[in-house]
Amino acid sequence: MRNLIWAALSALSIITFGCTSKGERISETKDNLLAIPVLKLNPTNTDMHREYVANIQAVRNVEIYARVRGYLEKVYVDEGKEVKKGQVLFSVNNEEYEAQLAKAKANLQNAIADAKGAELELKRVKLLVEKNVISKTEVEVAEAKVAAADAKIEEARSEKAKAAIQLGRTVIKAPFDGLIDRIPHRMGSLISDGTLLTTISDTKSVYAYFNVSENEYLEYINTRGKDHDEKAIVELQLADGSFFKQKGIIETMEGAFDESTGSIAFRAKFANPQKLLKHGSTGTIRLTNTIENVILIPQKAAFEIQDKNFVYILGKNNKIKTRSFIPQSRIAGYYVVSSGLEPGETIICEGLQGLKDGATIQPKPVDLGHLKLPDANSKLTVR
Repeated sequence: MRNLIWAALSALSIITFGCTSKGERISETKDNLLAIPVLKLNPTNTDMHREYVANIQAVRNVEIYARVRGYLEKVYVDEGKEVKKGQVLFSVNNEEYEAQLAKAKANLQNAIADAKGAELELKRVKLLVEKNVISKTEVEVAEAKVAAADAKIEEARSEKAKAAIQLGRTVIKAPFDGLIDRIPHRMGSLISDGTLLTTISDTKSVYAYFNVSENEYLEYINTRGKDHDEKAIVELQLADGSFFKQKGIIETMEGAFDESTGSIAFRAKFANPQKLLKHGSTGTIRLTNTIENVILIPQKAAFEIQDKNFVYILGKNNKIKTRSFIPQSRIAGYYVVSSGLEPGETIICEGLQGLKDGATIQPKPVDLGHLKLPDANSKLTVR
């Protein structure tokens, strides 16, 4: 009897254990449906921020050269100082050029005197011809002498003007308002015609040059649409990471692509009232293009097989299947979809590891704007 009771209890334990184990396995099967973030595809308007390394140049940056040979007599300005148009910057010893001007003036006076003598001689010859004292050919000779004397006057005047110009070049003045750069030569230096004295930069406004690829150039042109004639607004990020207070406008671009790089140079202009930006400095241009009615998917929602891009589409009964698509561009952790995906479809946007075609998941809807994406050089704002 006792043996029968133990056998019954053992059988009951086995049955209970079997039911519990089976129940646990069912519960595990339900709990093991992975909660996967999914994203419903909807057309959206986006602001795409592309960033480019920029070279900053003054609107006017002119090298100042000596135009005459001599000793640098005086330097009136210091490096880095602001000067006004017409302000004297340098002077070269001018004694030699004053002497040349004085000589040219004397030569002019001699030429004028010779011309007067030739005119008097012409009058005398004409009088003698009228009295039949000499032949008429003497008049022609006298007239030729007058013409030669007049020519010498013009030559002397030209030499005087040249000497005056050379003397004037001993004083070097600022061609416009600007900032003085380095001054390599000091007072007393012997300089020649063509010696670089300094550089002056007009930085009230500056140009920022940056190179854009052909694809980005076409994107820029296409997104402007009806506003093609309107100037595009850009921002400038400085070397310390801060943004320049003044915003710039794209004024123009080069007429041809660089064959070696496949890029084209754009030029943006920035007002620089505080003279913060200097000629030759660098920065980062942020160019914003607005794209309307496009489908965006996170790059981490896609995977590649044999150079083709795929995503997992959420189908009926929460089953997933693969779908290929063609991206238009890649920017800031997103793909801009060209074809292959339609509005209203839902894709798996995270946790692709271990997923297989035909698997069943527990969808967890997320919003495009709340996805955490890796940092990138280009940034995108979803609106």
